[in-house]
Amino acid sequence: MTHKILGGCGCGRVRYASPSEPLISLYCQCRDCQRDSGTGHSCHVMLPKSSFELAGELKIFHSVADSGNPVTRGFCPECGSSITYGSSAFPDVIFVTAGSLDDPSWFKPAMISYASTAQPWDRLDPKLRRFDEMPPLNLK
Repeated sequence: MTHKILGGCGCGRVRYASPSEPLISLYCQCRDCQRDSGTGHSCHVMLPKSSFELAGELKIFHSVADSGNPVTRGFCPECGSSITYGSSAFPDVIFVTAGSLDDPSWFKPAMISYASTAQPWDRLDPKLRRFDEMPPLNLK
């Protein structure tokens, strides 16, 4: 099995791999992602959970997203690197942070979600489709 997606944390304690192509890549400007990233948005790559392989243990933080859905954020318990994001709205997928990719240069977002909570100083590509919240995603 050839892994198309490889990544992990800053200290190397947590690693992940997936043979799948990304389902979508996106920016999210919700307040939860702003807090998680320490900036105006997060950069996520959505992958099928069934093909996601994790080595190491993540510390999981549970919260409720702006949408009202329960969400989980996984980060390295040693170095604190943000690695994964999961939402009850998308039970069959997992999001990985673009910054945790071994080669983040290929990350190309297709859209911006939660543009309604964008910070005025966080200017993203004006050509990308913007959604006030998370749009329905056709995952089939």
